[in-house]
Amino acid sequence: MIAVDQMNLARAVRIGDLAPDFVARSTKGELTLSSYRGRWLIFFSHPADFTPVCTTEFVGLAKRQLEFDGLDCALVGLSVDSLYSHLAWVRAIEANFAVKVEFPVIEDPSMVIGHAYGMLDPASKDAMAMRNAYFIDPKGIVRAIISYPHNVGRSADEMLRLVRALKTVEDGEGFAPEGWQPGTPLLAPPANGSITPDEGSDWFCRTLP
Repeated sequence: MIAVDQMNLARAVRIGDLAPDFVARSTKGELTLSSYRGRWLIFFSHPADFTPVCTTEFVGLAKRQLEFDGLDCALVGLSVDSLYSHLAWVRAIEANFAVKVEFPVIEDPSMVIGHAYGMLDPASKDAMAMRNAYFIDPKGIVRAIISYPHNVGRSADEMLRLVRALKTVEDGEGFAPEGWQPGTPLLAPPANGSITPDEGSDWFCRTLP
């Protein structure tokens, strides 16, 4: 069963949007996206089960599960494959790679969720473009979106880094620079109003104390 909130079906989901809600079957039972309110969530899609790139992604994410848990960030996967395919695949991953996929994987055989999020063009007949990830905050707002082609895998390291950065700058007091890692300086937000001579030549890009 899949039911999707109709609110954002007219266009692709963008940063700042409320993530469209849905109810769907998953490897962990029936799942409602809004049930994750109150914590961070990475909702990510993959083109197909039993494929090489997707398998490496699932192995990588499963191995880092405790780190995502430590950030109070849930993981939810999705593909067009059936629930039965998902169950067989995660069991095969455990048998072959000695790692257990603890996060739920949703079935989307009609691609209704993929279309609702804009992972696919409305005219798409297959899921080859579905390697997206939506970083959703505790209020259900999409804070970041990453998209990869079907033949290049995402990085679990970068997904963790992005969650840490989003959590660190959510108070608006600083910005995360290129390659930011926990414990390194943040950038001062852009100056408002006119710049005085004593601001210095680096007024436009300064780290916070």
